[in-house]
Formats: sequence, structure tokens, C-alpha cells
Amino acid sequence: MEVIARLSSLVFGVTMLLLSVAITVETVVRKAFSISLGGVDELSGYAIAVGAPLAFAMALVERSHIRINLLYGRLGPRLRALADAAAALSLTAIAVFLAVFAWRTFTETRTYQSLAQTPWATPLVYPQALWLATLGVFLLVALVLAWRVLARLLRRDWAGLEIVAGPGSVEEELRAELEDLKRR
Repeated sequence: MEVIARLSSLVFGVTMLLLSVAITVETVVRKAFSISLGGVDELSGYAIAVGAPLAFAMALVERSHIRINLLYGRLGPRLRALADAAAALSLTAIAVFLAVFAWRTFTETRTYQSLAQTPWATPLVYPQALWLATLGVFLLVALVLAWRVLARLLRRDWAGLEIVAGPGSVEEELRAELEDLKRR
């Protein structure tokens, strides 16, 4: 799973860097020469649609998704584990919903041979196939997490559930940051 997270973060990062360069070039050329390259906004939409599910997958693997810890730290181990399980399972439900929605959208697009309403008139089946593939990665990661969570729930392994689905502790985050600093 960590390989998927690292690859996802790399693809997401490179995509966002390339998008930043394209937007900068578009802005400079438009301001300096009153010429629009056209389509950068279209590429931006595709980049976000492909990049977001990869970021979601990475956040699940790294356990770095946002949690509101107002009550979490005050709960006992069992209630914390149940909250972690509820969070993981609800994220999996969202991943399933998004994948089903994307699949339906993709099949409609393919059936009607839809084109983007932009100067490029891109056949939408191509960017939607990439979108569907990255949502598939997110779904795969979420399903593996749900499997691990359910296995620990059935065994009533509250400590193990917290390790699999709970937010990283401050010590874990500090250790990860120090290891990252050493690598750099």
C-alpha cells in the first residue's frame, strides 16, 4: 500500500507542478502578447479530477486525513477504535459511491461520444478514463483499509484498529518528519 501512496503522491505532485507551469505561461503570454493558448483551464480541470483521488488514496495510506480531535483524545480505547472504524468505513462508502458515479458517467460519455465544450473539443472518454482509473486506486486503498478494519472489529482488537485506522500520534508524525528530513 505504501508503494501506491508514494506513486500517487509523485504523480499528483508532478501533475500539479506541470499545471502551475502551464497556468504561468498562459498568464504571461496573455498579458504580454494578448494571445491565449486556450485549453489551460480544460487541462486544469482534468488535472484536478485525476489528482484528487490520488491524494485521497495517499492520505488514507499515510493516515493523514483531517480529523477533528476535540473529543477523540478524551474517549477510551474502545470508543476511539469505533470512531476510527466508522471513519474508515464511511470513507470506503464514499469511495464506492464515487467509483460507481464515475463508471456511469464514463459509460454514458462513451455511448454518446461526448465532447468537451471547449476549443479543443476533447473526446471526454479519455480524461474520464483517467479519472475512473484514479478513483479505482482510491477505491482499492479504501477497500483494503475497510477489510483490515472489519477484521479487527470482529476480533475486538481495539489497539490494532487504532494502529490501522486511527490518526497518527504526535510522536509518529514527529518521527516521520525527522526521517523525511534525514532523507533530504
